[in-house]
Amino acid sequence: MRLLATTALALILAACNPAPPPAESTDAPVATEAPVDTNAITANGWGPLHVGMTRAEVTAAVGAGNPNAVGGADPASCDLFHPARAPEGMLVMIQQDVLTSIILRNNTELKTDRGFGVGDTSAAIKAAYGASAASEPHKYVDGAEYITIWTVGAPANATTFVQDPAARGVRYETDAQGVVTAVHAGGPSIQNVEGCL
Repeated sequence: MRLLATTALALILAACNPAPPPAESTDAPVATEAPVDTNAITANGWGPLHVGMTRAEVTAAVGAGNPNAVGGADPASCDLFHPARAPEGMLVMIQQDVLTSIILRNNTELKTDRGFGVGDTSAAIKAAYGASAASEPHKYVDGAEYITIWTVGAPANATTFVQDPAARGVRYETDAQGVVTAVHAGGPSIQNVEGCL
Protein backbone atom coordinates (compact mmCIF):
# COMPACT_ATOMS: atom_id res chain seq x y z
CA MET A 1 0.00 0.00 0.00
CA ARG A 2 2.85 2.35 0.91
CA LEU A 3 4.46 1.57 -2.49
CA LEU A 4 1.21 2.39 -4.27
CA ALA A 5 0.91 5.74 -2.43
CA THR A 6 4.52 6.65 -3.21
CA THR A 7 4.04 5.83 -6.90
CA ALA A 8 0.81 7.85 -7.06
CA LEU A 9 2.52 10.84 -5.39
CA ALA A 10 5.42 10.61 -7.91
CA LEU A 11 2.97 10.58 -10.84
CA ILE A 12 1.08 13.60 -9.46
CA LEU A 13 4.32 15.57 -8.97
CA ALA A 14 5.50 14.64 -12.48
CA ALA A 15 2.22 15.90 -13.95
CA CYS A 16 2.54 19.20 -12.09
CA ASN A 17 6.19 19.71 -13.05
CA PRO A 18 6.64 18.62 -16.67
CA ALA A 19 10.18 18.13 -17.92
CA PRO A 20 11.70 21.19 -19.62
CA PRO A 21 11.64 21.16 -23.42
CA PRO A 22 14.81 19.85 -25.04
CA ALA A 23 17.45 22.52 -25.69
CA GLU A 24 17.59 23.82 -29.24
CA SER A 25 20.38 22.35 -31.29
CA THR A 26 23.27 24.66 -32.03
CA ASP A 27 23.99 22.58 -35.13
CA ALA A 28 20.98 23.99 -37.01
CA PRO A 29 21.84 25.27 -40.51
CA VAL A 30 22.45 29.01 -40.66
CA ALA A 31 20.55 30.94 -43.31
CA THR A 32 22.92 32.61 -45.76
CA GLU A 33 22.47 34.72 -48.84
CA ALA A 34 22.45 32.81 -52.09
CA PRO A 35 25.88 32.97 -53.70
CA VAL A 36 26.24 35.28 -56.69
CA ASP A 37 26.22 33.38 -59.97
CA THR A 38 29.81 33.36 -61.22
CA ASN A 39 28.41 33.58 -64.75
CA ALA A 40 26.49 36.78 -63.96
CA ILE A 41 27.19 40.10 -65.62
CA THR A 42 28.10 42.93 -63.23
CA ALA A 43 28.94 46.61 -63.51
CA ASN A 44 32.59 45.52 -63.66
CA GLY A 45 32.27 42.85 -66.34
CA TRP A 46 31.52 39.17 -66.90
CA GLY A 47 33.60 36.06 -66.26
CA PRO A 48 36.99 36.62 -67.90
CA LEU A 49 36.04 40.12 -69.13
CA HIS A 50 36.60 43.19 -66.97
CA VAL A 51 35.94 46.81 -67.87
CA GLY A 52 39.31 48.42 -68.58
CA MET A 53 40.86 45.46 -70.46
CA THR A 54 42.56 46.18 -73.76
CA ARG A 55 41.17 44.83 -77.04
CA ALA A 56 44.09 42.36 -77.14
CA GLU A 57 43.18 41.09 -73.66
CA VAL A 58 39.51 40.76 -74.63
CA THR A 59 40.27 38.79 -77.79
CA ALA A 60 42.76 36.58 -75.92
CA ALA A 61 40.04 35.80 -73.36
CA VAL A 62 36.99 35.30 -75.62
CA GLY A 63 38.14 35.58 -79.23
CA ALA A 64 37.88 38.20 -81.92
CA GLY A 65 34.62 39.31 -83.45
CA ASN A 66 33.29 39.06 -86.97
CA PRO A 67 34.64 42.21 -88.66
CA ASN A 68 31.39 42.58 -90.66
CA ALA A 69 29.04 42.40 -87.67
CA VAL A 70 27.67 45.43 -85.79
CA GLY A 71 30.83 47.53 -85.47
CA GLY A 72 31.21 51.25 -85.29
CA ALA A 73 31.76 53.92 -87.92
CA ASP A 74 35.41 54.17 -86.81
CA PRO A 75 36.46 50.85 -85.19
CA ALA A 76 39.77 52.34 -84.00
CA SER A 77 37.76 54.86 -81.98
CA CYS A 78 34.82 52.63 -81.01
CA ASP A 79 33.88 49.10 -81.94
CA LEU A 80 30.97 46.90 -80.91
CA PHE A 81 31.12 43.16 -81.61
CA HIS A 82 30.28 39.63 -80.50
CA PRO A 83 33.49 37.80 -79.54
CA ALA A 84 33.78 34.31 -81.03
CA ARG A 85 33.79 32.49 -77.67
CA ALA A 86 31.39 34.77 -75.79
CA PRO A 87 27.89 33.56 -74.87
CA GLU A 88 25.12 34.08 -77.41
CA GLY A 89 23.57 37.53 -77.25
CA MET A 90 26.67 39.24 -75.75
CA LEU A 91 28.39 42.21 -77.36
CA VAL A 92 31.45 44.06 -76.12
CA MET A 93 32.17 47.75 -76.65
CA ILE A 94 35.79 48.72 -77.18
CA GLN A 95 36.56 52.46 -77.11
CA GLN A 96 40.07 53.75 -77.77
CA ASP A 97 41.33 50.13 -77.41
CA VAL A 98 39.68 49.64 -73.97
CA LEU A 99 36.65 47.52 -72.99
CA THR A 100 34.10 50.03 -71.67
CA SER A 101 30.90 47.99 -71.52
CA ILE A 102 29.20 44.67 -72.16
CA ILE A 103 25.74 44.46 -73.72
CA LEU A 104 23.25 41.59 -73.52
CA ARG A 105 20.61 41.35 -76.26
CA ASN A 106 18.31 38.88 -77.95
CA ASN A 107 18.79 35.18 -77.28
CA THR A 108 20.81 35.26 -74.08
CA GLU A 109 20.12 33.54 -70.81
CA LEU A 110 22.76 35.53 -68.95
CA LYS A 111 21.57 37.57 -65.99
CA THR A 112 22.99 40.36 -63.88
CA ASP A 113 24.28 39.70 -60.38
CA ARG A 114 20.80 40.72 -59.17
CA GLY A 115 19.20 37.99 -61.30
CA PHE A 116 17.68 40.15 -64.07
CA GLY A 117 18.11 39.91 -67.81
CA VAL A 118 16.43 40.18 -71.18
CA GLY A 119 12.73 39.35 -70.79
CA ASP A 120 12.35 40.53 -67.19
CA THR A 121 10.03 43.42 -66.31
CA SER A 122 10.80 46.99 -65.41
CA ALA A 123 8.44 46.70 -62.42
CA ALA A 124 10.46 43.82 -60.94
CA ILE A 125 13.75 45.68 -61.49
CA LYS A 126 12.48 48.88 -59.88
CA ALA A 127 11.10 46.93 -56.92
CA ALA A 128 14.43 45.15 -56.40
CA TYR A 129 16.69 48.20 -56.71
CA GLY A 130 14.38 50.72 -55.05
CA ALA A 131 15.54 54.33 -54.93
CA SER A 132 18.91 53.51 -56.53
CA ALA A 133 17.17 52.84 -59.87
CA ALA A 134 16.94 55.99 -61.99
CA SER A 135 14.43 55.85 -64.84
CA GLU A 136 14.31 58.00 -67.95
CA PRO A 137 12.28 57.79 -71.17
CA HIS A 138 13.67 55.86 -74.11
CA LYS A 139 15.04 58.11 -76.85
CA TYR A 140 13.17 56.39 -79.69
CA VAL A 141 10.33 54.25 -78.31
CA ASP A 142 7.28 55.85 -76.68
CA GLY A 143 6.51 54.24 -73.34
CA ALA A 144 9.87 52.47 -73.20
CA GLU A 145 12.60 53.48 -70.75
CA TYR A 146 16.14 53.16 -69.51
CA ILE A 147 16.58 52.10 -65.87
CA THR A 148 20.10 52.84 -64.66
CA ILE A 149 21.75 51.80 -61.42
CA TRP A 150 25.19 53.26 -60.72
CA THR A 151 27.34 51.25 -58.31
CA VAL A 152 30.30 53.66 -58.50
CA GLY A 153 30.17 57.32 -59.51
CA ALA A 154 26.43 57.85 -59.08
CA PRO A 155 25.31 61.29 -60.26
CA ALA A 156 23.63 63.69 -57.84
CA ASN A 157 20.85 64.13 -60.40
CA ALA A 158 19.38 61.15 -62.29
CA THR A 159 19.32 63.13 -65.55
CA THR A 160 23.02 64.02 -65.40
CA PHE A 161 25.16 62.32 -68.05
CA VAL A 162 27.98 60.56 -66.20
CA GLN A 163 31.40 61.14 -67.76
CA ASP A 164 33.75 59.86 -65.04
CA PRO A 165 35.64 56.89 -66.60
CA ALA A 166 35.78 55.26 -63.15
CA ALA A 167 31.96 55.18 -62.88
CA ARG A 168 30.34 51.73 -63.07
CA GLY A 169 26.71 50.79 -63.50
CA VAL A 170 24.05 48.61 -65.08
CA ARG A 171 21.37 49.93 -67.43
CA TYR A 172 18.23 48.00 -68.36
CA GLU A 173 16.60 49.05 -71.64
CA THR A 174 12.90 48.22 -71.98
CA ASP A 175 10.25 48.21 -74.66
CA ALA A 176 6.89 49.99 -74.44
CA GLN A 177 5.41 47.03 -72.53
CA GLY A 178 8.03 47.33 -69.78
CA VAL A 179 9.99 44.24 -70.81
CA VAL A 180 13.80 44.35 -70.82
CA THR A 181 15.23 44.14 -74.34
CA ALA A 182 18.88 44.84 -73.49
CA VAL A 183 21.21 45.07 -70.50
CA HIS A 184 24.25 47.34 -70.58
CA ALA A 185 26.94 46.96 -67.91
CA GLY A 186 30.16 48.87 -67.42
CA GLY A 187 31.33 52.47 -67.52
CA PRO A 188 29.78 55.67 -68.91
CA SER A 189 29.28 54.07 -72.34
CA ILE A 190 26.22 52.25 -70.93
CA GLN A 191 24.45 55.58 -71.50
CA ASN A 192 25.04 55.49 -75.27
CA VAL A 193 21.71 55.09 -77.01
CA GLU A 194 23.06 54.19 -80.45
CA GLY A 195 25.88 51.77 -79.71
CA CYS A 196 29.07 53.74 -80.20
CA LEU A 197 27.19 57.05 -80.18
